[in-house]
Amino acid sequence: MGSETALPIGVFDSGVGGLSILKALRAELPGEDFVYFADTRHAPYGERGDGYVTERSRAIFNRLIEEHGAKLMVMACNTATAAAIHLLRVDYPNLPLVGVEPALKPAVARSRTRRIGVLATRGTLQSAKFCALHDSLKGQADFVLQPCDGLAAAIEADDTEQVDALCARYTRAIGEYGSAPGQVDALVLGCTHYPFAETHLRAQVGPGVALIETGEPVARQTRRLLEAGGLLKAEGQGQVELLTTGSPASLRAAASRWLGL
Repeated sequence: MGSETALPIGVFDSGVGGLSILKALRAELPGEDFVYFADTRHAPYGERGDGYVTERSRAIFNRLIEEHGAKLMVMACNTATAAAIHLLRVDYPNLPLVGVEPALKPAVARSRTRRIGVLATRGTLQSAKFCALHDSLKGQADFVLQPCDGLAAAIEADDTEQVDALCARYTRAIGEYGSAPGQVDALVLGCTHYPFAETHLRAQVGPGVALIETGEPVARQTRRLLEAGGLLKAEGQGQVELLTTGSPASLRAAASRWLGL
């Protein structure tokens, strides 16, 4: 095994939401080691400006590469991807880099009514990257875009009552759900925090609506890049190191609760 192959994969988010991406990555790549960075002190990114998010993304990249030797980076945050991935590709032209974006294309493939709800942060929905994605799908479906102020922060705080109230508010704002013409039959979870509110969302939209997240496509793309670069570590049982600018105990608790770590 080459020395580069043995290096870890860096994964970062503004908080615990990226653990939903990490879960999919570990399922797809069980032999890989991961370093997960939660920038909790500076969360939520979705309510910050692009300049601030880019500055934080660069700082985290530098740390994970210089201190941990990350062989590939996963930006497990829709807002950070939208704000900074194009700049970081310039900064690190030789580093394999995977971002996330709201899964509009998979939702189009799943929807039969052609009416799709999108839950995301305000920063993601206002970004040029998201607008380009949305515009590229015009005519293929009717997207109802709903900014979800406060939802990522409530999930981060594990405030069940607030999460439930916000999920109810934002899903109702999108409209009626079901399989009849004009009803929403697919709901895109456009922030990596939102899969951790799946139980609350499901209670609002019913069993027949597809809840579409990005973890599995990101994990498959990560595998493709590792294989293409000869960096895949296929043997052994991978380990996870957790880092945070917030409370280590809170991050450990979240990783235990949602990933079984």
